[in-house]
Amino acid sequence: MKYRTIGTDPTTRREVSVLALGAMLFGSVTDEATSFALLDRYVEAGGNFIDTSDNYAFWADGGQGGQSEELLGRWRRSRGIGDEIVIATKLGARPLAPGTSYVDNAEGLSAKVIRESAERSRERLGLAKLDLLYAHIEDRTVPLQETVEAFAALVAEGTVGLLGVSNHAVWRVERARALAAAAGLPGYEVLQYAHTHLRPRTDVPDELFPDGSLGHAGPDLLGYLRAEPGLTLVAYSPLLKGAYSRPERLPADFDHPGSPARLAVLRDVARETGATVNQVVLAWQIGGELPVLPLAGVSSPAQLEENLAAVDLELTPEQRARLDAAH
Repeated sequence: MKYRTIGTDPTTRREVSVLALGAMLFGSVTDEATSFALLDRYVEAGGNFIDTSDNYAFWADGGQGGQSEELLGRWRRSRGIGDEIVIATKLGARPLAPGTSYVDNAEGLSAKVIRESAERSRERLGLAKLDLLYAHIEDRTVPLQETVEAFAALVAEGTVGLLGVSNHAVWRVERARALAAAAGLPGYEVLQYAHTHLRPRTDVPDELFPDGSLGHAGPDLLGYLRAEPGLTLVAYSPLLKGAYSRPERLPADFDHPGSPARLAVLRDVARETGATVNQVVLAWQIGGELPVLPLAGVSSPAQLEENLAAVDLELTPEQRARLDAAH
């Protein structure tokens, strides 16, 4: 396994494995025995960076979520896991009532919600301190100052270590970080966005993003990473939920004239290296110029082994140049 430092403050920064494990479906779609086996194997291979959220996976049973955090809590207790494993969770997108969703009834990012939801996550996970806590989605009904101060208060109390943000407009991330800096408070240091080798259309609106997606790491966010070396990108959905192996799963926003050329280069490099396309995507992210940590969910041991093997795949500078330039 290889490792990277996230965070800049010596008191809260952590060394995490370059491949993060997504636990979104653990305890719901993925049964407990399988989830425990996958977690055990990931840790055995040197992995120590596990991702969840307080709303995972509310859609599996029409509830409010919490199954993933609860399963991770049971796994931690049964295995005697301490703070050697970094668990990241999120708040802000938990539905306030069963049968609703983050689109129409999200908990939001008020000071009250941040405090109460963080406490519930700590209870479910069995943790005295959350290593990394994200603002999951935007809440434009709450002043940014309130959100910034509420997250910082948890850091000051020692119940949260690092702060992160996901699915926000980059201008709001920068504004929140500027507010925190001006007040001498800790701000967001880890950015979690969808990112893969194929480039999506970001102008396609949906219920959550009427002006086009804010969830993808586009040129604004990648340029922000270049300008701010203290930031790290955690890339969710790096393998497009299996679409590289099963093209019929390719999301609609990736079905455009630019994708075939990038897919062709991926397949060429996979043939040259003897690796799978999935492994090339992960290796491209792990060894790239920007600080990117792929976050991959798995549902089987075979998927996990494929992903773990990507950590040791070394791409040549020429292969990287071709992957970067394809369009």
